[in-house]
Amino acid sequence: MTQGGKPGLIEQSRLPAWPEELTEALSSLPHAPRVWVAYSGGLDSTLLLHLARYCLQEARGASLKAIHVNHQLQANAGLCEAHCRRTCEELSVPLVVDTVEVVGAGIKGGIEEAARSARYAAFKRWLEPGDLLLMAHHADDQAETVLFRLIRGTGVAGLAGMPAFRPLGQGALVRPLLRFSQERLRAIAQARNLRWVDDPSNEDQDFDRNFLRRSILPRLRQRWPSLPKRINRTAEYASEQAELADRLAELQFNQCCDDRATLRMDLFARLSVPEQKNLLRWWISGLGFAPPVTRHWADLLAGLMEAKRDRSPEIRGPGYRLRRFNDRLHLVTEEPEIPLSGKTLTPARPVHWAGYTLWLEASSPSRQTAPVLQVTRREGGERLRERSGGPTRPLKKWLQEKGVPPWQRTRLPLVWKAGELVAIGDLWCASDLCGGEPGSGWRLRCER
Repeated sequence: MTQGGKPGLIEQSRLPAWPEELTEALSSLPHAPRVWVAYSGGLDSTLLLHLARYCLQEARGASLKAIHVNHQLQANAGLCEAHCRRTCEELSVPLVVDTVEVVGAGIKGGIEEAARSARYAAFKRWLEPGDLLLMAHHADDQAETVLFRLIRGTGVAGLAGMPAFRPLGQGALVRPLLRFSQERLRAIAQARNLRWVDDPSNEDQDFDRNFLRRSILPRLRQRWPSLPKRINRTAEYASEQAELADRLAELQFNQCCDDRATLRMDLFARLSVPEQKNLLRWWISGLGFAPPVTRHWADLLAGLMEAKRDRSPEIRGPGYRLRRFNDRLHLVTEEPEIPLSGKTLTPARPVHWAGYTLWLEASSPSRQTAPVLQVTRREGGERLRERSGGPTRPLKKWLQEKGVPPWQRTRLPLVWKAGELVAIGDLWCASDLCGGEPGSGWRLRCER
C-alpha cells in the first residue's frame, strides 16, 4: 500500500524545512568515498533516503547511492522493487538492486534470521573500503530489539541493542535515526508528502518481532508512554558496560597471550570464571564468530582446565573450536581443504595451499636458473636435514619438539627440491632459499 502524495520538483520549495535535529544527525557523519542508503521502500528508509539526498548529496556533494535487497518472499516484492526504482530515478540517486535467495525460507521460525543474514551478506558484497551504509532503524526498533533479546536471554552486550556505528564488510554501518521515534518520523514524512510502500509481512504476528511490535509494545506504551526512551537509556548503560568488559578482556588477553596468538593456560587459570568467560567471548567475537550459547560455561571451562596434559579437550562453536594443547589454548578456525595432489612452485605462479601462500622470487638480479620445487602434503615418514651436510631426522619428531599442534601438522605444505625437503610451511626453510642473499639466488616465501 502506497502512502502520501508525490511532490514535484517545483513543489519542494513549499514543503516544510527539515527539522534541525534530523539534518544534524546526517550532517555530522564523517566524510566517505561513497554513502549508501539501505532502501526497503518503507516509511523509515524512504525518509532517510530523502534526508540523505538533502544533507549529503545536495549540501555536501557526497557520492550517494541506494541499495534495495529483494528477498523474493512477499507477494508485493516486485511492486516494492519497482517503487524503489521509480523513487530513486526521481531523486537522481543511483540504485543497486540485489536479488537474494533466502535459504530456509520455508521454515516459519527461521525466516526472519535467514532473511537478515541474506540482507547483510548483500550489503557486504557492495561496500568498498571506507564506504558508509546508512540504515533507518529508530528508537522504537531499538526498544523492540532490546526487549526481544531480553526475552530470549542475553548478556550485557545484547541489552546494548543495535549500535549506532559498527564495521560492516570493508565499510561501516551507521544508524543515524536511533534517537527518533517512529511517530516523529511518520509525522515528518507525511508533512513532506513522501511516498512509501508498506510490507504486509509486518502484520503477521506469527513472527516474534511482529508480535512484540503489534501486540505487546503498544500496551506497554499505553501504561508507560516514555517506555522507548527508558529502554534506550538502559541500552546506553549496557553499551557502556559492554565496552568496559571488552576493554578488560583485551587487557587480560594481552597478559595471557604468547607470541603465537595462543593463551597460556597457567595465566588464564588465574582469572575468575566470569573473567575467563568474558575473555573467551571477546576473543571469539573479535574473529567474527558467535560465542557458544550455553548455560554450562563452568563445566566447559573445567573440562579445558582440568584435563590431563596428554588430552586435547575442546569447545566447539559454529566455524571454530577452542582446543588445548601443550598448556596453550588455541582458537582453531575452519580452513581450506588440503589439496589431494602436489603442485609445482614456479616464479610466475604462487601456490595456495590449505590457508598458506608460497612464492618463489629472485633475491637479486641473477642468471641462476630457478630451482624446480614441488609442494606436497604430509604423508608420514618424511625426514628433515636442518643443515647442509648434516644428518637427517624424522619430521614427526621435529614437529613434536617444536610444539606444533597435531591439527596443524597435516596442513603444512612441504616443499621439496630434487627429492629433499627444503621448507616446512612458514616454520623452516633451507639456508640456500632464505635470508638476505640465499645461495641459490632465489628466495622462498611462505605466508599463512
